[in-house]
Amino acid sequence: MKTSPAPKRQILVTSALPYANGSIHLGHMLEYIQSDIWVRLQKLRLNHCYHICGTDAHGTPIMIRAQKENVDPEEWVKRINKEEIEDISAFDVAFDNFYTTHSPENQAFANEIYLKLQAKGDIVIKTIEQSYDPIQNMFLPDRFVKGECPKCGAKDQYGDSCEACGATYNPTELKNAVSTLTGATPILKQTDHAFFKLENYTEKLKNWTVGGHLQSQISNKLGEWFEAGLKSWDITRDAPYFGFPIPGLVDKYFYVWLDAPIGYMASFKHFCDKNNVDFNAYWHKDSTTELYHFIGKDIVYFHALFWPAMLMGADFRTPTAIFAHGFLSVDGQKMSKSRGTFITARQYLNHLNPDYLRYYFAAKLGSGVDDIDLNFQDFIQRVNSDLVNKFVNIGSRLGAILSKQFESKLSANLDKPELYDHFVKQSEEIGNSFEQREYHKAIREIMALADLANQYVDQEKPWALIKNPETHAKAQAVCTLGLNLFKILATYLKPVVPSLIIKIEQFFNQGEFTWENLADPILGKTLNPFTSLLTRIDQKQVDLIMQEAQSNPELNTTETTTDNAAAPAGSNIEPIAEIINIDDFGKIDLRVAKIVKAEAVPEAEKLLKLTLDIGEGRHRQVFAGIKSAYQPEALEGKFTVMVANLAPRKMRFGLSEGMVLAAKNPNESGLYILEPHDGAKPGMRVQ
Repeated sequence: MKTSPAPKRQILVTSALPYANGSIHLGHMLEYIQSDIWVRLQKLRLNHCYHICGTDAHGTPIMIRAQKENVDPEEWVKRINKEEIEDISAFDVAFDNFYTTHSPENQAFANEIYLKLQAKGDIVIKTIEQSYDPIQNMFLPDRFVKGECPKCGAKDQYGDSCEACGATYNPTELKNAVSTLTGATPILKQTDHAFFKLENYTEKLKNWTVGGHLQSQISNKLGEWFEAGLKSWDITRDAPYFGFPIPGLVDKYFYVWLDAPIGYMASFKHFCDKNNVDFNAYWHKDSTTELYHFIGKDIVYFHALFWPAMLMGADFRTPTAIFAHGFLSVDGQKMSKSRGTFITARQYLNHLNPDYLRYYFAAKLGSGVDDIDLNFQDFIQRVNSDLVNKFVNIGSRLGAILSKQFESKLSANLDKPELYDHFVKQSEEIGNSFEQREYHKAIREIMALADLANQYVDQEKPWALIKNPETHAKAQAVCTLGLNLFKILATYLKPVVPSLIIKIEQFFNQGEFTWENLADPILGKTLNPFTSLLTRIDQKQVDLIMQEAQSNPELNTTETTTDNAAAPAGSNIEPIAEIINIDDFGKIDLRVAKIVKAEAVPEAEKLLKLTLDIGEGRHRQVFAGIKSAYQPEALEGKFTVMVANLAPRKMRFGLSEGMVLAAKNPNESGLYILEPHDGAKPGMRVQ
């Protein structure tokens, strides 16, 4: 008896809202590509899945930027919203709705949630002292106050946290503080603010954060905040402020971080109203649908503490899961305008196909919160080797033969149906890897199949079979099987490189590839003439991107919301890395090295170039980010420990042939290289 198909899942996915103070950059695209691949997989498997986002529009930075541009904040946000939609769409990220937090829907939900929390006794009004600019005549958000860190004394630090030692504090604690707007010394002025009593939800949040809704690294880190004790959260900003006024208060506005996550609800409501979708089915507290947030690890505390507490208090459902990812670096360096490694989405799109970057990110992304490095040499090699030489090569070789020799018609049978079945059977493993966000595993599995398909073609040699009339039909059957294997691979890669797969679907001319038609080979059909699908990346294209990035040092960064985004005590988040086993650790070759020469790298803020003696006359060149802690001459003659079997990495300043080990306490100043015991000699293995 035929069984009924399993009911399709009802899923809502959101991505973090880009802040409207500048252009979308590649750090944003890491997240949007990650979430888009996951959503495309769901749709490919015919699940009901909506993907929602929008512009994060409120806050003092937006107001100040609009003033500089001599436009109203509303006009500035509209301009940025349009640009964001264009850039994100050009990367084939297909949001079902990309809206804005400056909307009537968002204001209505913000008021509703606030009033519900107030009715439950979760809102309290407190009189506080806050930094005030006497020239600008306005209260200053934390990020508009700079001074010396009260913990370590580092200069030029923002009013919420120290970049040198990692300490968090109030802007009133800064020494020699100045307003970043006017340079004036801030004065302290009393003001009344509304606070959300987060501590009222301690037990509920404890249960929620260990209930399988978060990655283990994040859940463990949140435990430290519970130990420190949750504190009331200031949700008020004083006028002038670009945002929503708080009901019942005069000249007080909702802090941007209150209405930003509510923007997920507002964007979806806007979509529902236009498309006749039941909003309550996804947001009611008893909803059985699935809700997932994709975010960066830097905004975990807002999404995993404040946001679920707000939802609990306002009788809405909480997220099924929150998926945090790490940061993006470029060629081993933090994205930076001064270093020329800050690359906007548009700068990339001016020179390269978005499918290249989508594939590269997929090949490196896992389910953890590890940082991702866009190493351009690796990028070129991997895309050219995998995507062009392995995958596209199958279609181009066999498509050309089929077109020229068989009028583009497939045979009525497969040469080796068992090989086709083997490819189909991998769908569960590959699908599960994508589902678990282990994209790098899925890519490895797909490329292993691509290798198998190429081996089959090389063994059968259809270009030779067509020369003999007796094997002419065999050649057609080989091409037919090879192209059907190509079709399966294309289906697996469809969430990753959608534009490329559309071209392949047009070539096959048999409709869209889906997970459900994987098992059905295309036989006896006439395909469209084969055309070029993808070209190799040229180094010159990457050089042009870097040149463009370096020639625009004043571009404004676009971040997720940062206006006064101070975390609770102990929230300097640095999650524990993904757990490895002893075999993984055993692969690391740690060696004693003598620093025979140390040189500053003038164009690098943190790097020293070290020449290391690793024994038996062998020398290695390593770039180490320890410039802030050591004078070069003080290092010469010292012994240290290095990772000797790390693959060399080409950087802007030269080739780095290893890694020097160093340690830092995030709550103290100082960075220390690891030094072996007395008597250690260069080349000795560190056990």
